[in-house]
Amino acid sequence: MSIIVEAALILVLAGVAAIVIVLAVKLFKGLGGRDQQVEAARIVQETYQGLSRLEERVEALETILQDCKDGESEK
Repeated sequence: MSIIVEAALILVLAGVAAIVIVLAVKLFKGLGGRDQQVEAARIVQETYQGLSRLEERVEALETILQDCKDGESEK
């Protein structure tokens, strides 16, 4: 079960990273006016912050799973 959870989390992280890359490319290509560039920059920053929070959650989940695994091995 934990392998499935870890694989799903990796896929989510990969998807978020892909979104960040696409938005960054659009930002640097200069598609649109100044307002659109500002909006794209804001979206990239929000996505990065969301990715950072997701990374923290993944680490917490890994800790919980490891603690459960260690607890089972002691029994």
